[in-house]
Amino acid sequence: MYAVILALHNIIRWLALILGIVAAVLAWLGWLRGSEWKPINRKLGTFFGISVDIQFLLGLLLYFFFSPLTRTALMDFGAAMGTPDLRFFALEHPLYMILGLVLAHLGSALPRRLQSSTAKFRSAALWTTLAVLFILLGMPWGRPIFPGMG
Repeated sequence: MYAVILALHNIIRWLALILGIVAAVLAWLGWLRGSEWKPINRKLGTFFGISVDIQFLLGLLLYFFFSPLTRTALMDFGAAMGTPDLRFFALEHPLYMILGLVLAHLGSALPRRLQSSTAKFRSAALWTTLAVLFILLGMPWGRPIFPGMG
């Protein structure tokens, strides 16, 4: 079960990252070009948020039930902080990803409350870009790009 959930978590990260980058780029372009806010802009933010939610749920399953790394870290959290790999997966990765999740939802929800297209694009650009940056910071870059590779 661990291998399946880890593989899904690993694959869906690319979907989430691509959706986040596309949503951020289109928000920046819309803001800088003075474009009209369209349903696709709202939908991209929503789909980005959904993909991050799925990642979060898979991550929770790994963190609390299936990952041998976090199981080891949670047995002695203090000692785990002295081991870079354990510290990353027990503390740093979840922290960055939770921040990314919150920011992704702000990038999706806050523009809905604004009236002008400029304000919508500006809000989406800011929050979605920050979400993508935190997700990039928290990604385990030492892992294979796709499961079973490397």
